[in-house]
Amino acid sequence: MRVGQGFDAHRLIPDGLIRLGGVVVDTTRGVAATSDGDVAAHAVADALLGAAALGDLGELFPPSDPRWVGSDSMEMLGEVLRRVGGSGHRVRSIDLTVVAETVRVAPHRDAIRAALAARLGLPVSAVSVKATTTDGLGWLGRDEGIAALAVAVIDQGPAPGEL
Repeated sequence: MRVGQGFDAHRLIPDGLIRLGGVVVDTTRGVAATSDGDVAAHAVADALLGAAALGDLGELFPPSDPRWVGSDSMEMLGEVLRRVGGSGHRVRSIDLTVVAETVRVAPHRDAIRAALAARLGLPVSAVSVKATTTDGLGWLGRDEGIAALAVAVIDQGPAPGEL
C-alpha cells in the first residue's frame, strides 16, 4: 500500500461556476484558475500522483501552457488515473476535505462522491467527501477562496474487475 496527499486552493471571483469533483456547487461566483479550477479534482489528482511518486499536477499540466486554459479538471484526473494505472498501481480509496466558508458541500456530497468514484473506477463506498470552514480565520474565512485536501491510498496490481 502507498499513500499520497494533495492540496489545492483558488481565489474566488465574482463570475463563473464552482465545481467540486465535476459537480457544479455554486453558480453565483467562480474561481481564478488556468483550468476550470475544480479544487477537489486537483487535490485528488495530486494525491494520486504523490502516492505513485509520479510528480505533481503542475508538471503534467503546466499553467504556462495555453493548452490547459479552461480545461476540464475531471479529464485531467482521468489522465492522472491512466498514468497511475500505467505505473502498475490501482486506486483503493480517496478521502477528500473541502475547506470553504460559504460554499455548501453537504447538498452535493453524494453527487461529488459518485462523480469521483465513477471517474476513478471505484465503488462510492471507497470515496469520502467532507467539508469544513476556518471559522472566519484567514483568507478562506473571509470567503476569498476555496481549498481542498485529499488523501489517496493505492496498491500494486490490476484494477478492480480486471482479474
